[in-house]
Amino acid sequence: MSKKFLALLLLGVFILETGFGCKTTDSKTQQAMKSITLNYWRVYDGPDDFQDIIKEYQKLHPFVNINYRKLRYDEYENELINALAEDRGPDIFSIQNTWIKKYQNKIAPLPDQTTMAFPVVTGSIKKEVINQLITNKSLTPKDVKDKFADVVANDVVLEDNKIYGLPLSIDTLAMYYNRDLFNEAGIVEAPKYWNKDFQQDVKKLSKQNTKKEITQAGVALGGSSNINRASDILSVLMMQNGAVMLDNGSVQFNIIPNKPGFKENNYNPGLEALRFYSDFSNPGKEVYSWNETLPNSLEMFTNGNLATYFGYSYDLPTIKANSPKLNFSVAKLPQIEGNPDVNFANYWIETVSKKSQYANEAWDFVQFMTKAEQVKSYLDKTKRPTALKALIPGQRDDADLGVFADQVLTAKSWYRGLDPSGAEKAILEMISAAVKSYDRLAEAINDGAAKIQQTIR
Repeated sequence: MSKKFLALLLLGVFILETGFGCKTTDSKTQQAMKSITLNYWRVYDGPDDFQDIIKEYQKLHPFVNINYRKLRYDEYENELINALAEDRGPDIFSIQNTWIKKYQNKIAPLPDQTTMAFPVVTGSIKKEVINQLITNKSLTPKDVKDKFADVVANDVVLEDNKIYGLPLSIDTLAMYYNRDLFNEAGIVEAPKYWNKDFQQDVKKLSKQNTKKEITQAGVALGGSSNINRASDILSVLMMQNGAVMLDNGSVQFNIIPNKPGFKENNYNPGLEALRFYSDFSNPGKEVYSWNETLPNSLEMFTNGNLATYFGYSYDLPTIKANSPKLNFSVAKLPQIEGNPDVNFANYWIETVSKKSQYANEAWDFVQFMTKAEQVKSYLDKTKRPTALKALIPGQRDDADLGVFADQVLTAKSWYRGLDPSGAEKAILEMISAAVKSYDRLAEAINDGAAKIQQTIR
């Protein structure tokens, strides 16, 4: 018995035993088997990264062709919006997790079920492979909560209780550190908390010349334009400290939360997080280690002049390529001792265009490729952290991905309005204002919150 025939036989037995399929008229089946092409747009990853998934999908549905197109990030969103408006857009496209509300009216949410033609083995004596229409239930919001990291359901399940996308992976913010600089400073391990030990480490790792110019930075904190993902770093500091970023459509990170321990002590966690962050660029503070004259944080780290850099797993290839001899490691993002761990999620979701003529097939493919047994090939090729709870244990021991994967379960995000890039700009402007006037932090954070609120509906 050939392996191909055995696979078809097992598939047929499974379908017949579960009773999950229903045979329809030949004409309907033939109609469902007409050759179609799903256009799929993404950034960063190439077609080879999806080759195995597409090949496995076409074993079940050979009539579905996947036309994959990779675009540059700097051109992607503009091209996507124009293409969708002109009815030449893709059937499946990828968007950042913070873009969902912005694109909601352009997305066909996941239907309750999908119907596809499958090869089924029939007959007890004379075996025949025929095609039957099989209707499968789609993932439910509960399934998303059970199978994916918690942040996913919070992002992709909207107020109408419909699912607007599914992720292939989730990246988390972590701490890169230069082992040689740590060794020279006598620091035996990466700090686990944002406490005095962390600040003492920064002091040991920072150096200035006779002109008071920073020649070696202990940490990339306190800046805006020259620190990669500064808005993410400040956001997670606020969330770790107990700030409520958004509640019922209202930006809250600038006010004292109505929670025990905050009102009583008149403690504003968002404001204090901004103060902590900006102190590292304040020449009057002992932890001074950053200013706007320094190079980009990633560039400075790869050059060996920055001891601690906060970044994502996607920075690994850049660091290794640009500085192959750099002696560095990656550690978990520091936390606030005594508080629950909070990490920061940055990821993309795969979704289906409302204008697609093949939304049924497109969603069937999206659900297929995000299953554990299929997405693993993509994760192995791209070296990305998983979004699925079931695959986290398998990545924890990975030398490159372990730290990032281990943080996925505690990763969070927050909705940044209908203009996410505008919200990010507002946060960077808030940081710049705080650094320019350390005695006007309250004004800076209130202005930042007001700008973001303008994009919230």
